[in-house]
Amino acid sequence: MKYNSFNPTQKILMGPGPSNIDPRVMESMSKNIIGHLDPEFIELMNEIKNLLRYAFQTKNELTFPLSAPGSAGMETCFVNLVEPGDKVIVCINGVFGGRMKENVERCGGYPIIIEDKWGTPIDLNKVEIALKQNPDTKILAFVHAETSTGVCSDAMELSNLAKSYDCLTIMDTVTSLAGIPIHLDEWKIDAVYSGSQKCLSCPPGLSPLSFSENALTVVKNRKTKVQSWFMDLSLVMQYWQGGSSRAYHHTAPINAMYALYESLRILNEEGLENSWKRHEAVHLELKKGLENLGFSFLVDEKSRLPQLNAILLPDKIKSNEAEIRARLLREYNLEIGAGLGALSGKIWRIGLMGYGASLNNVKTCINALSEII
Repeated sequence: MKYNSFNPTQKILMGPGPSNIDPRVMESMSKNIIGHLDPEFIELMNEIKNLLRYAFQTKNELTFPLSAPGSAGMETCFVNLVEPGDKVIVCINGVFGGRMKENVERCGGYPIIIEDKWGTPIDLNKVEIALKQNPDTKILAFVHAETSTGVCSDAMELSNLAKSYDCLTIMDTVTSLAGIPIHLDEWKIDAVYSGSQKCLSCPPGLSPLSFSENALTVVKNRKTKVQSWFMDLSLVMQYWQGGSSRAYHHTAPINAMYALYESLRILNEEGLENSWKRHEAVHLELKKGLENLGFSFLVDEKSRLPQLNAILLPDKIKSNEAEIRARLLREYNLEIGAGLGALSGKIWRIGLMGYGASLNNVKTCINALSEII
């Protein structure tokens, strides 16, 4: 049987991720492959770490990209910091808080759940009550930018609460990194993970991570062995934190690292604050166009993510919303996202991420919707 080469149609990706990739990033992946312990690659690793520190706004020494997607980045944080019997307060206001709970349970920890209505930020009062009632809590875990709902929670205040009760923090920034402000050091976040495919506009498959010295002290003083060999920081650090001579841990995805490096160079050239401002400005244009078409937003304006827009569906299109999305993809090569879980069939999720956060994409989306609806 003969197999033809695979040539996917060029699409405008305006869903919850992946996002479209900058041509510079695409080109970078075609460069010559070298060994994962080659001196040139080790130098590249160092530069990637420096650029990630800038993106996260941190001086954390252990800041690096895990050779796996954001879900594995999440698991890395939990398997290294949670031991059997540990109490972890988990804030759930969407799909990905629920995945944090799963991680705690699989590590043998005891999750204390704070639930908020999907589309609303995490309630600080509920968190403080839980901390008061559970003074032996080890970790507070929360999602900064909830991809399933388009809501942003107050990371600084959540971290301040955690610190006042002597808790570590684990924060999900899969959708927030490079799209909205993140200040790891200022906020005193202990462990954070992200993904390469959202506002960094890289291919999926890498998860930027950063751990504070407090978090690493906890890792080094564990009483039990980390349940994952691949994600065990005591082993990974020997590859990412060594000097010119690195201990072999795994074969890193060389060309994917080229892509991440180039995307971080682009972010550095634009400037973090300019990137945040661009995402906000493009979001406002999308908002104007959607409201003119009769759409409204799930999330209150003060807590709304500019890079992930959760829009409520009018009753007249709820019954055929899947067909409208299919037509957008089929006739306009335009992808937008459906609602998840309790919001399935009730919202669409329109992404404006990284390279895809452009006025041209907004115009294309609004024009296509106006022709179909």
